Amino acid sequence: MKRPAHLTQGRYAPPVPRTTRTVTSADGARLYAEIHGPEDAPAVVLAHGWTCSTAFWAAVVRELAAEHKVVVYDQRGHGRSPAVPPAGYGTGPLADDLVAVLEQTLDDGERAVVGGHSMGGMTIMAAAERPELRARAAAALLCSTGGADLAAEARVFPLPTPAGRRRAHRLMLGSRAPLGPVSPATRRALRYATMGAGSSAEQIEACARIVHDCPPGVRARWGKVLHELELTRGVSRLAVPTAVIVGTADRLTPVVHARRLASVLPECVGLTELPGLGHMTPVEDPDAVAGLLRELVRDHLAAVPEGRAAADDDPAPQGEQQQKHEQQDGQRKRESAA
Repeated sequence: MKRPAHLTQGRYAPPVPRTTRTVTSADGARLYAEIHGPEDAPAVVLAHGWTCSTAFWAAVVRELAAEHKVVVYDQRGHGRSPAVPPAGYGTGPLADDLVAVLEQTLDDGERAVVGGHSMGGMTIMAAAERPELRARAAAALLCSTGGADLAAEARVFPLPTPAGRRRAHRLMLGSRAPLGPVSPATRRALRYATMGAGSSAEQIEACARIVHDCPPGVRARWGKVLHELELTRGVSRLAVPTAVIVGTADRLTPVVHARRLASVLPECVGLTELPGLGHMTPVEDPDAVAGLLRELVRDHLAAVPEGRAAADDDPAPQGEQQQKHEQQDGQRKRESAA
């Protein structure tokens, strides 16, 4: 019997949602979405990464759902969202899908903190210039992600030159080879490529089941999009308070990407580097990821329910807010260094 596509017990087992929703994107693609937590609580919308699903956010959802309305959705072709024709894969559809989720799961006028891991972070960058994102997003979290030239910077194959790494990682990203059943060998390979050396057996199993469930054709089509990714303009236009978090042992989107994002974002409110962690930070350290989301809600959503317009019109609060952000950034860097 095939194992379930996620753990069914423990912290990494997906909690039962309050409700589910079928979201229809601009091209007619249908997306599976879940809503957790109280309807009238501050909203958090989370987008998962390549080869993952809503189950990837299980531990983070468990941390947040008591006091937040948490929306998670399956990217097209992943989890319970059907695959689409080849033309339906690209950064434009990623942005369309996020906008559709925001518009169809949030109430009229409701805003949210938007978080994305890996390809989910790229989804937020792709949507940066969409007016719907600007209207709906109070703040953003970019988690273990990058904006461009992923294959040259990745270290799954630690070749000495960018050209060599680009060729090797292009083959990996575009592979249609079935991953097969989860086994000791595939767990070791997954941990090497995507997780830190200190990952627990439960964390590795949780990620392995989710990744192995992704159809090979979907994995390859999105892998091609990632290989050709260029979202530098989107990063520079993401005009909401944005935090960045990364594991220092991330081989897929190494720390250089996070530091580059922090330097380009118009309103970066902190860069957090988690020592020894790999690419799967929401699984490897859900407390840290949930903690940053809570901070963003507290500072940019719950504390300013009418939106940021008043702050934008008043230079004095803006200056105070920037000073606060700089203090928070300095504290996180000191914690990372320790």
